[in-house]
Amino acid sequence: MSHHVRSLSAACAVLALVAAGPAAAAPAASGTAAPDGSGQDAAAVVGGARLARPAVQVAPLAGAPALPTGLSGRSWLVADATTGEVLAARNAHLPLAPASTLKMLFADTVLPKFDRSLEHRVAPAELANLGAGSSLVGIKENLPYRVEDLWRGVFLSSGNDAVHVLAHMNGGLAQTVAQMQARAESLQARDTHVVSPEGYDQDGQVSSAYDLTLFARAGLRNRDFRAYCSTRTARFPGGVDKTTGQRTAFDIANTDRLLGKYPGLIGVKNGYTTNAGATFTGAAERGGRTLLVTVMHPEAQATVYDEAAGLLDWGFAAIGKVQPVGQLVEEAGAASSPAEAPATGVLPRAIQRADHALGPAGWTAVTLCGALALWAGGRALARRRRYSAPGAGAVAGALAAAAPLTFTRTGSTALGGSTAVGGRGRRRPARSVRAAVVSARRRLGL
Repeated sequence: MSHHVRSLSAACAVLALVAAGPAAAAPAASGTAAPDGSGQDAAAVVGGARLARPAVQVAPLAGAPALPTGLSGRSWLVADATTGEVLAARNAHLPLAPASTLKMLFADTVLPKFDRSLEHRVAPAELANLGAGSSLVGIKENLPYRVEDLWRGVFLSSGNDAVHVLAHMNGGLAQTVAQMQARAESLQARDTHVVSPEGYDQDGQVSSAYDLTLFARAGLRNRDFRAYCSTRTARFPGGVDKTTGQRTAFDIANTDRLLGKYPGLIGVKNGYTTNAGATFTGAAERGGRTLLVTVMHPEAQATVYDEAAGLLDWGFAAIGKVQPVGQLVEEAGAASSPAEAPATGVLPRAIQRADHALGPAGWTAVTLCGALALWAGGRALARRRRYSAPGAGAVAGALAAAAPLTFTRTGSTALGGSTAVGGRGRRRPARSVRAAVVSARRRLGL
């Protein structure tokens, strides 16, 4: 690379940073809080250091509503499903018995593996070893069931029998538990330890409000998961009528008491066991926003729905009036994107981050840099060909023949084209770019 090209590259970088201002020079927010007096290392706490604290975490701005009174859950969290911003939380990473909310992780892991129309004949061994007091949808051995019926049994009736059948289809209980643990780790749900696929009380089986919210967020991105968890009632296949020889059916209803009662509620999963008490993770839509809420281990079983509804009401009222206290992380590896290694014609990440700060002068500077780079390349080409073409002709030819710079911008238009800033777009004539090049050459002493 020639001295002039290197000089111009450095000049372009400076021009871009100056045009963008402090927003481009500063690193993008990582979503984790800085270390504080608690001694927590922010980098070690998934989603931010504040989420590891036992006290209620909320950062209200002017006009923010007060949190609901009477929140007795040992652990809870409310977050924006789209941005991942945690609006408020308490003990978000506290490991607790999850009960049937762990079925969300089971569905995240197994649901994509089988076509919903597939039929499976249930063997007696698949219904063995169900824990005492397990919730059941009522599956009969030696009869065929479609996969979609089994999933309705999981989501509506929280049927441990349906979970066991699907787990056996997936290779067995042990293999399914191992896959669920791997799935939890890929989602960065590090508070979760899986012992059984259905959430039945087992020594050492724990999750957290943070992790359960991650499971719900991941699951809702699957169309079938979303459909099952939002279904209120369904017909489920029964046994065979001994008189007619025909297969019977019966109605099942979703045990989520907020579904159909709380405005905009999508689902997702409730649960109750002796060790866990009541647990609940839900999602609701309102005004184009989707919020997620998880409540674990309230003082009384029946209050889990009231506390969840109160947190959702607060969250919708608090949007834009609180600062996030943490972040729901993305699946490990999913955060990487082509922006880290821009393809041809795509704005570099630093410029994308500063896009909102670049005014007309800033984009003029970037355009000038592109033109200067083309001129420098032409000058170098001209020098290499100085025995075959006049120097001035080579520069002019390089500028004329070079392919135009085509940058793609999200939420705006390409460089040199129209722009949404200031209303009606304008197109810069090629001669004004050449004039800018000439001016820059004089100032740089080239």
